[in-house]
Amino acid sequence: MDEMLLSKQKVLAKVGSRPYFMKDNVALYHGDAIWLLNQLPENSIDMIFADPPYNLSNDGFSVHAGRMVSVNKGDWDRSKGFEGDYDFHYQWLDACRRILKPHGTLWVSGTYHSIYQCGHALQSLGYHILNDISWFKPNASPNLSCRFFTASHETLIWARKEKKAKHTFNYNLMKEGSWPEDKIKKPGLQMRSVWSMGTPKPTEKKFGKHPTQKPLDLLKRIVLASTNKGDIILDPFTGSSTTGLAAVMHDRKFVGIDMEKDYLELSKKRLLNM
Repeated sequence: MDEMLLSKQKVLAKVGSRPYFMKDNVALYHGDAIWLLNQLPENSIDMIFADPPYNLSNDGFSVHAGRMVSVNKGDWDRSKGFEGDYDFHYQWLDACRRILKPHGTLWVSGTYHSIYQCGHALQSLGYHILNDISWFKPNASPNLSCRFFTASHETLIWARKEKKAKHTFNYNLMKEGSWPEDKIKKPGLQMRSVWSMGTPKPTEKKFGKHPTQKPLDLLKRIVLASTNKGDIILDPFTGSSTTGLAAVMHDRKFVGIDMEKDYLELSKKRLLNM
């Protein structure tokens, strides 16, 4: 094993606690994301994808598959108030910036409940924002109250650690590649900042589901756009580890963190049955 590969393998196992699950190029950790991020070596991660809590568990209701359902997802998704929520986003983004390599980038996904706080914190911490992406969901659930526009998109912010660094962007692949899942992408033209993709397919939930699970198509595009083979990708709120699946499928290494053991068990099943 050459020195670079050995170094990357060490990063996968470097966190100051035993991995919950480790196999080949994947390491999953159970615990508090901020504490675990602070155990990793500085300048060791190539790309981070984060889908932090949206803090929407307020005892309200929504629509899923044509049925009225509770919006409560768990204590991890309950708001701590504006200042508490902002402080949480600031802390995990600060911890992520320390471990990113100088050329490294971070993606954060959210709705209006969280994404603007994350955007403010990113700029306060010195990240350089590269793009905001609108992920349009053609099959979004209807609005239950009929008093608002139907929420049919999420926003992703893509940011670089250092303003003057040269980040990875696989432009030609994004422009010339085949993206049949996206009806907006025109063959041979630059990929734009609005992506049209459905929510996760039933096959992506055959081992169970996470309440904010992202479609594999979305993570595949992010991984292919902003990393190279052999890179280390980290997800501090890994959930069902869609990020990990996309990483491993395309010969990247993956570190995932979550505080819920049930979701780590779901991640294990998905990763072991690729």
